[in-house]
Amino acid sequence: MFKRLTLLWTVLRGDARQLWFALRHPDAPGWLKLGTALIALYLFSPIDLIPDVLPVIGVVDDLVLVPLAIRWLLKRLPPEIAQAAASRRAG
Repeated sequence: MFKRLTLLWTVLRGDARQLWFALRHPDAPGWLKLGTALIALYLFSPIDLIPDVLPVIGVVDDLVLVPLAIRWLLKRLPPEIAQAAASRRAG
């Protein structure tokens, strides 16, 4: 489990940090918090689309779906929150 999280964090570092800063923004919408909670629930849930017990392919669904979901949320941010989160991420 820890190895999977380490690999996922390496892949997602930039988008995950931007999402974190967007969540901490005072005007962060409720749908952003709900979407992030659902992503975290999927990531930590033992129930996956493809079971993790299958070598390689079991982790691939996490490595594909989670980044896509995070990117999807980030693209729907209000412009002022997206800009503030991007500037915090860069700095």
